[in-house]
Amino acid sequence: MRKRNVLGMGLLLSATLVLSQVGDIARQLGLGSRLTDPKISSGLKQALQIGAEQAVKLTGRTDGYFGNQEIKILMPSNLRPLEKGLRMVGYGPKLDGFVLSMNRAAEAAAPAARKIFLDAIMAMSISDARGILSGGDTAATNYFKEKTTPQLTTAFRPVVERTMAKNGVTQQYDALTAQYKSLPFAKNQDLDISHYVVSKALDGLFYELGQEERKIRTDPAAQTTSLLKEVFGRH
Repeated sequence: MRKRNVLGMGLLLSATLVLSQVGDIARQLGLGSRLTDPKISSGLKQALQIGAEQAVKLTGRTDGYFGNQEIKILMPSNLRPLEKGLRMVGYGPKLDGFVLSMNRAAEAAAPAARKIFLDAIMAMSISDARGILSGGDTAATNYFKEKTTPQLTTAFRPVVERTMAKNGVTQQYDALTAQYKSLPFAKNQDLDISHYVVSKALDGLFYELGQEERKIRTDPAAQTTSLLKEVFGRH
């Protein structure tokens, strides 16, 4: 009987030690405590603010679009069949100037996104934050697209139009389309060039935002605060 009690106590002590070691390991791995909703929300808002600021900074500078092959605004598709021919007859500099001016308009408009992004961050709910945290690599970017595209379109358009007017973009486009329409069998393909540039500018902005989000989610070096490390380093 005494041996049985000693054996039982020994087994209980061993089990306690094992559980204690498991608990220590779990705590070291960040598994011992649960992230609270307020902490998740704060971490997501901080990440979004950092990502948004960086995306605006990258796009809203000289060559932010034009010098980035991933987001550079190219010739509208309705002019591309004509582009090679126009270059052959000496229109190359005009075509290049037209493309450059579209990109300069997008670069001028990009800083207008900053306040709109910050407003969307402040309006984020706990439910939004949990969905973003458990979503894919660009879940936050998709949230921004859904919440801010109408406001961004409204904010970007006047800036784009002013910049394009300053650089004569609309006149250049009209001259190029006149050349296109003079061709036999050419279809009438009118395009709202301001809408085209705004749309491409937003595509580029969200692309850069998505790149920043991926970094924060996956690269410890991009998790620059203790809160980001706690929220994303354990996710």
